[in-house]
Amino acid sequence: MQTYEEILDWLYTQVSNYQNVGKSAYKPGFENILKLCKILEDPQTKFKSIHIAGTNGKGSVSNMTASILKKAGYKVGLFTSPHLKNFTERIRVDGKECPAEFVYNFLINIRNYFTKDFNPSFFELTTAMSFSYFAKEKVDIAVIEAGIGGRLDSTNIITPEVCAITSISMDHVDLLGDTIEKITMEKAGIIKSGIPLVIGEEKEEVKNLLIHIAQERNSEYVDATKNKIEYSSDLKGIYQEKNKNTVVSIINVLKNKGFAVSVNQIKDGLLRVKDTMNFRGRWEILQKKNPMIVCDTAHNEDGFKQLVEQFKLLQYKKLRIVIGFVKGKDLDKIFSLLPVNAIYYFVKPAIQRGIHPNEYSEKINRYFKTYQKFDSVKEGVEAAKTHSGKEDLIFIGGSNFVVSEIF
Repeated sequence: MQTYEEILDWLYTQVSNYQNVGKSAYKPGFENILKLCKILEDPQTKFKSIHIAGTNGKGSVSNMTASILKKAGYKVGLFTSPHLKNFTERIRVDGKECPAEFVYNFLINIRNYFTKDFNPSFFELTTAMSFSYFAKEKVDIAVIEAGIGGRLDSTNIITPEVCAITSISMDHVDLLGDTIEKITMEKAGIIKSGIPLVIGEEKEEVKNLLIHIAQERNSEYVDATKNKIEYSSDLKGIYQEKNKNTVVSIINVLKNKGFAVSVNQIKDGLLRVKDTMNFRGRWEILQKKNPMIVCDTAHNEDGFKQLVEQFKLLQYKKLRIVIGFVKGKDLDKIFSLLPVNAIYYFVKPAIQRGIHPNEYSEKINRYFKTYQKFDSVKEGVEAAKTHSGKEDLIFIGGSNFVVSEIF
């Protein structure tokens, strides 16, 4: 009899996992997920849902939305990816992680259906697992975060109450396309006839394309960028301001469909996202002073633009940045945004796709003056702490997989 750790190891190593190996594990299309769901008696049809896609912000929007609905008294499922520490973080009901026992039994059972011609990917399996768990738990509604794309994403077999597209920028270009228009078309694949669409994207050319697609597909749309919300949240990054607009627009659509959510429940849900949903890693202050230490999972050009603006709002003597990357990132675009006068600690995330700073030394030399390179996140963080004065700011980020190693 295999242990839980052994069956998880099988999931991570024997099943195609994009987070570990990248493009070779990406399996667009619905054949596998539909077959999985048929085996499971189509759990995705047994609960109401909200579908959220985008490049940046979809994790925050998903957690905020779930937090509000929980405060309104609904039993809420939440499916997000990737996880920071534990696999079970991906699948939650009312903020509580899916039990390891359910994960174990699901994988032991579903593995019996694998054949040479039927070998679902990691994401297909986890998507089906989430649907199965939400159906079992009889949730009132589930917030489903799309994976990398939208159009051919495994999550795109649901028929949601509302779908939302947060922001769209250049990321995963090897999979989704090398222009913002191509990436937008992929993300817009979640737009369905008769299903309301909430648009959180601010860039006019992208927003206009989304509106055009929504009109073509007979989807009533809401422009969340016109919905200026002044409610506070415990998620403090400046980029959360536009995410809050998107979230409240989603809630308003649900209210029009008969969901009962008060203004006070919206405010309460936004104020307690971290505690209610156990959501971490988004401009999270790990230590307030002596020195201040902050982490964030931003990992692409648009994400770093927001971070640089955030740095400008803080007072510090020296900025120390502990940063690492996975394969497939446009480091020239990211490096060109980062402050030249900061002190850098380049690290290697401890996953297969993590890249050692020695692999991009030439780029580091071109953009930065003061830096060190480390074999691990732990070494880089310790060095930054050792060198830091009480009035310095230490930032840790560059990837979900860097941030996950500090918790």
